[in-house]
Amino acid sequence: MRIYTRKGDTGTTGLLFGGARVSKADLRTDAYGTTDEAVSALGLARAALAGSPLADLILRLQRELFVVGAELATHVEKRAKLTDGTSRVTAEMTTALEHEIDALEAKHPMPAEFVIPGESLAGAAIDLARTTVRRAERRAVALSNAGGLPDSQVVPYLNRLADLLFVIARAADGGFRPVRSRE
Repeated sequence: MRIYTRKGDTGTTGLLFGGARVSKADLRTDAYGTTDEAVSALGLARAALAGSPLADLILRLQRELFVVGAELATHVEKRAKLTDGTSRVTAEMTTALEHEIDALEAKHPMPAEFVIPGESLAGAAIDLARTTVRRAERRAVALSNAGGLPDSQVVPYLNRLADLLFVIARAADGGFRPVRSRE
């Protein structure tokens, strides 16, 4: 089997569950493509955290982003084929992120000042993933506003995920150095 099909040479790609072809510049394609970028950035962070409990959490989040991507890659007319937790984001997935945030904040108090990413390689990679998730969230909002995500939990999930990634980055940094102005 070849990795290339040449089907995308026309600027289109196939969606899940029926494979309807849409433009690679479509709101839906842009949204799930951005989640794919976040998965890759999290992979960099996970590699930097190898052997850490945070690496296990990041792997779980990468897998959950595949669920987000599957939902985003499904045309509105095929949403009935989605399966909760496998190809459709659930409210419980968002609640689980909140529990992770609360647990990490209890161990790692959050800074009151702005944080400049880069205290550690892992923290910087997580911050890159966080900003990519925020972009995916904006793309998902645009898709939702266009009617492409009826009754979906994708936007709340991505919103909470970005919050969690901020907390994980601070934990990975082992603290933080606040931004201070020179006086």
